Amino acid sequence: MKINKSVAIIAAALITAGSLCSLTLPPKQEKPKNLKVLPKDIGHEELIVVMRGFNTSLGVKCNFCHAPSKDDAKHLDFASDDNPHKDVARDMMRMADTINKQFFKGSQQMTVTCYTCHHGNKEPLSQPSDSAAKQISAPPPPPANNK
Repeated sequence: MKINKSVAIIAAALITAGSLCSLTLPPKQEKPKNLKVLPKDIGHEELIVVMRGFNTSLGVKCNFCHAPSKDDAKHLDFASDDNPHKDVARDMMRMADTINKQFFKGSQQMTVTCYTCHHGNKEPLSQPSDSAAKQISAPPPPPANNK
């Protein structure tokens, strides 16, 4: 009888411990789907860092590239290719990667990023803004010929 009671207590303790452990485990992150440029094995945290880089570099929110979910328009369908900006972003990522490999040979100090051209704008500016243009001075005159 003592053995049965001890076994029951140990079993209850194991079940309780197992339940408590499962409550403390972080929820498993869903793997990203439909990655065509980013590495397929990219971690969730690293993916978030990349996406926040796009937000900052282009001054946009997630819905600039990601389409609304068909089930609930308040949520985004991150895997969907319905928003054409997503393909443009992929093309720009490939372009920047090619430039960095071809001209900067993997240098960490010199790289082309989204911010290089966009400077926080959805579309890169083709000319300096008025305030930037005022800061650009005319080239200095050629040196005098002292003969």
